[in-house]
Amino acid sequence: MTDRDLLRTTFDGAALLYDEVRPGYPEALYDDVEDISGIPPGGSVLEVGCGTGQATVPLARRGYRILSVELGENLAAVARRNLADYPLVEVRTGDFENYALQEGTFDLAVSATAFHWLDPAVAYPKTARALRSEGEMALFWNEHIHSDASGGFFEAAQAVYEREAPEIIKPEDYKGLPQPDELADRAGEIESSGLFGGVIRRDYRWDEPYDAEGYIRLLSTYSGHIGLNQASRERLFRGISDLIEREYGGRIVKGYLTTLYVARPL
Repeated sequence: MTDRDLLRTTFDGAALLYDEVRPGYPEALYDDVEDISGIPPGGSVLEVGCGTGQATVPLARRGYRILSVELGENLAAVARRNLADYPLVEVRTGDFENYALQEGTFDLAVSATAFHWLDPAVAYPKTARALRSEGEMALFWNEHIHSDASGGFFEAAQAVYEREAPEIIKPEDYKGLPQPDELADRAGEIESSGLFGGVIRRDYRWDEPYDAEGYIRLLSTYSGHIGLNQASRERLFRGISDLIEREYGGRIVKGYLTTLYVARPL
């Protein structure tokens, strides 16, 4: 297995915690996906990497027929539990890059904070083939960005990482958190596939508060943190928790920007 393969499978061991603490996506995003893509009522959706269903449930509420392909067996099991009230949704376990799909079947393909784990040379062609001639693709991500509301916590936490887990954030690589307009635009990658064009981007800015325990639980679902040896992970989490309690009154705020890209097959 490559390093990428190892990292993208780590989430499965923390499926229940992932479901509890990972944030979802703004409701306005689903409105925009519906409006921009033109998916018909009751249309068919292919979801790549559903995790525990953070994006699947909001789509299911809108009455779509959904096939979700999820690599992790534990994640898929939690997703099926969360989607038990939606008979039009099917969650299958498999590696999307090797999963057999009927071509020309779907009105919309979506992927929520998952498509970057795939080989683009495989993922884009496979997604394009799965769509109907008038289908659309919607990819979206939650991105960590600078927020004035964080009060400098993440800059202060960098010292803890340098001391306890420099392999996660190397000092020479740390450039600070990006402003919203500094995030890399993924439209170029989508268009460079030669299979999709007319990319439309939408951004959604929001903040999320965490107490010390909640933030450590969130960190416990990140692949780099899961991959640490137990002693390093415990020291890192203890240092971050102490920082939150001692310097930030037990509560911090994390800034997010959700980015949506909708594109049509060429």
